[in-house]
Amino acid sequence: MPLDCGATVVKYVLCLFNFALFWAGAAVLGIGIWLAADQNSFLTLIKFTQAENVQNLVQPQVITQSAYLLIAAGAFVFIVSFLGYCGAVKESRVLLGLYGAFVLVIVALEITAGSLAATYQQEAEKEIKSYMMTALKEYYSTQQDADALTTSWNLMQGQLSCCGVNNFTDFVGTPWMKNKTAGHLLPVSCCKLRGKLIDFQPEDPRCMTSPTDDNSYRMKGCYSRIIEYFHSNMEIVIGVGVGLGVTQILGIVFAFCLCQAIDNDFIK
Repeated sequence: MPLDCGATVVKYVLCLFNFALFWAGAAVLGIGIWLAADQNSFLTLIKFTQAENVQNLVQPQVITQSAYLLIAAGAFVFIVSFLGYCGAVKESRVLLGLYGAFVLVIVALEITAGSLAATYQQEAEKEIKSYMMTALKEYYSTQQDADALTTSWNLMQGQLSCCGVNNFTDFVGTPWMKNKTAGHLLPVSCCKLRGKLIDFQPEDPRCMTSPTDDNSYRMKGCYSRIIEYFHSNMEIVIGVGVGLGVTQILGIVFAFCLCQAIDNDFIK
């Protein structure tokens, strides 16, 4: 039985949306596999394009960990969008049902996480702060031995103008403290920087050995700066959240409506 006009529109909306996501997921997955399998060609490409400042962020560990994250994210988007696209094209109730169920589970998890965070706000804040402190103490290292977490911390500190979780004393006991240059009291990303962020060039060369409130952000913790950042950009955060939620809900509604419209006598 041919689909009516409304169901046909829903079908092609799902097709187009998931087709775009499918290729985006495939691209991310492909880049992740490439980075995991052949780091040398990526580094050669960086040198060939003369992006020297990017080399501060492309330590082997960073590339490997980033590759695994890209593979995981790309594979997830690839699989879910494949179900949605093929289900709509083939008018398969099974594939559309799986697609709708996947997105429904994602929305349920997001709502549950948001509700728990709102209900137990103080406990959530303590857990987040505790997690940040644990990650810093166990994994933050020097730029020479940087992994993805160290690089993320450096970028966050430089971007948000902060230092540590609470302040620069949080670096005591970290791998950075054991491997740092003698006399350094805080990482260069805690200093006030000049030029491009990823160059990590301090305005005052004495910042790491003689930090003050004038040449560094030593007493400005990143946790409080993250909270301030979200509060100052709350409209954008809410807008992105609402947009994402509406898109996901429309995907669920469209998938199940198309399932209902497909001839019940055939399960393709």
